Amino acid sequence: MRFKPSFAGYWYLAILAGFSFLFAGCGGTKVSAETAEPQSAPAAPQQFVHTVKRGESVPAVLRSHISKTSFMTVAELESAFRQANQKPQGVNLKPGEQLIIPGYLFEPIVEKTVPLAKDAEVRAIYLTGTMAGSAKGISTIRRWHELGGNSVVFDIKDSDGSLSIPFDHPLAPKNRNVPISNLPKFVRFLHSMQMHAIARIALFRDDNIARHHGELAVQSKRNKQPWRENGKLVWSDPSRREVQDYNLAIAKVVAESGVDEVQFDYVRFPAEGDQSDAQFAFMKHQPAWKRADVIADFLERAHAELKPMGVLLSLDVFGVMAWQRSVDLNHTGQDIVKMAKYCDVISPMIYPSHFFGMDGYARPGDAPEHFIGISMERFAKITAGSGVVLRPWLQAFRWRTPTYSPKYIQVQVSVAKEEGGIGFLLWNAANNYSKPFAAMPIMRANASRYFRDKELLGPGAEQPAPPAKVAGQVTSAVKSAVPEPVPQAK
Repeated sequence: MRFKPSFAGYWYLAILAGFSFLFAGCGGTKVSAETAEPQSAPAAPQQFVHTVKRGESVPAVLRSHISKTSFMTVAELESAFRQANQKPQGVNLKPGEQLIIPGYLFEPIVEKTVPLAKDAEVRAIYLTGTMAGSAKGISTIRRWHELGGNSVVFDIKDSDGSLSIPFDHPLAPKNRNVPISNLPKFVRFLHSMQMHAIARIALFRDDNIARHHGELAVQSKRNKQPWRENGKLVWSDPSRREVQDYNLAIAKVVAESGVDEVQFDYVRFPAEGDQSDAQFAFMKHQPAWKRADVIADFLERAHAELKPMGVLLSLDVFGVMAWQRSVDLNHTGQDIVKMAKYCDVISPMIYPSHFFGMDGYARPGDAPEHFIGISMERFAKITAGSGVVLRPWLQAFRWRTPTYSPKYIQVQVSVAKEEGGIGFLLWNAANNYSKPFAAMPIMRANASRYFRDKELLGPGAEQPAPPAKVAGQVTSAVKSAVPEPVPQAK
């Protein structure tokens, strides 16, 4: 399904309005080039003047102000800075020197969520917070947009507990240096290219909480200390209300900053380690509950609180949950049927290389048709009638996959679409998307095979493929035996 007219209409109105930023001062001097006469010429734009302190250089001044300007990279700000101050070269500055900071934002940006139908065809890449907030990340986003991508998934909170944005909370990490210091500005940048902004929050795997707030970590029954998964202290207790409230508070701040979708990752209990030694708070307070009840209860509350804010809610789940094995369900708590009631989109992580030991494939990474096909088929059956959209995570990395190539990306996208997937997300932990970038022009040249969005079908192109299958209407082209539990990339 294509993006709704209201989406494009938003940008048209923004362009008519000049897409102007609001301005307010903070720590500098606000001046005007000249005073406008009443009823005549329009007022000259305000300018922010920085007074140089001893020891400051051009790079230091620019870095200190970049988050408060309309520019996305220091290089772009530097070009405008040198032109405005007639400084074509050099980095040294004199104390007391006054310098114009171009594009200064005198008032905080207020960005709004752009409503999007949950079954719109999202085509996204994943970026870490560090990458998203860098010049390389900005360049990567622009390139993805040029190639036909329309969405970006970026970290707000990663599985180590680190935050990409400023967030004041007792459970938040103490480090205040964050890569995305102005989230509304970053979201506005994405919106300026009509891109869908998806904010990823890794929920319950949280190194920071496990290490610095041990009372909120999973507990060991034997030693009464925080429990370790294979020796690693990484899990907060998903059933602790304080942990849930912390993550939900982050999600609300993100929604208020204009993102279009909140994506929950690690929305589960630990799946590895000595499970018999793991003690969770719900075992005492809700002894009749299972782990799946905890996850469903949290999601019901999160969905109820986020839905009125206008954002979509999506959930990342293990690919192996398509088989609904009791051992996987009992460990993770990811009951897909229950979870589907409290979200808009489910994104199964169906990286072929991670299905090792299954179906007789010595190198499962080299069998994307099989593992993408059977996974999507099974998820469609499980979610039949729920109304939830299946938007899979696909493999964009070489691990255990000698055949990884642009063609490999094409195969995954095509098979996922054939089996009812709507859109796709591409995962590469290092954010190296050379193969997807090479694949996109090829896929766009044969758009109806890979995409549903008519906007990608240029004049004279093939006609779009038929509408997606209704959940539950699946093919029998791919059959498989029940797999063993499969660890995932994230």
